[in-house]
Amino acid sequence: MYKIQEAEMLANNIYRMVVEAPRVAQHCLPGQFVIVKADEEGERIPLTICDYDREAGTITIVFMPIGESTKKMKELKAGDAFMDFVGPLGQPSEFCSEDIEELKKKKILFVGGGVGAAPVYPQVKWLHEHGVDADVIIGSKTKDMLILEKEMEAVSGNYYPCTDDGSYGHAGMVTTMVEELVEKGNKYDVCIAIGPMIMMKFVCKLTKELGIPTVVSMNPIMVDGTGMCGACRLQVGDEIKFACVDGPEFDGHLVNFDEA
Repeated sequence: MYKIQEAEMLANNIYRMVVEAPRVAQHCLPGQFVIVKADEEGERIPLTICDYDREAGTITIVFMPIGESTKKMKELKAGDAFMDFVGPLGQPSEFCSEDIEELKKKKILFVGGGVGAAPVYPQVKWLHEHGVDADVIIGSKTKDMLILEKEMEAVSGNYYPCTDDGSYGHAGMVTTMVEELVEKGNKYDVCIAIGPMIMMKFVCKLTKELGIPTVVSMNPIMVDGTGMCGACRLQVGDEIKFACVDGPEFDGHLVNFDEA
């Protein structure tokens, strides 16, 4: 059993939990994910790792209740436990294996949408800890749905919140914020987009026009998370990939979003 140390509601229908999972915490890197199961009858839910503490042996997850199992998950409190907490799964972010001095020369832009802010955070934090500051754009429908703002501001070079209704930060979609930054003279070497599929699709459409290489984190339906079921297959260029073992990160300009 994997004990829950902390449980809270971050924003409207978005929840955060800190879970005791020493083995996962010891080996995980930004970009990877876990599959959790609350009880014997629950579904196996893939969730990107939001944060980790190797010394404390904990993993932080963030989720939005949608189906029956995640709705049950939100009722769990500190002191309760998950029956299964499997990971780390998937491949770490590519920059984790890059030369740090070369990374420091790059201008990196992160674009997150909604709960996508959760997997963006550990990547930006890792870069910050290694002396690399990145610009971060996070979008949501309204101000009260933005999450991890203080945490993101603490580790990013520049933080740009966006709201669809214009209630806070930049008024409009994340793509218009990208356009604004580029028009102001920012030249990005790479963009990393994480969020709803439709958001990533249009970010990639824009960055392709702008000539900015783009990485996306794909989150299709998964069953086993080990590449056996094939439910998470994607077409990336001329190849078929499985998000759970080959990803979750891929070249966004090669992903067939319409098929996905």
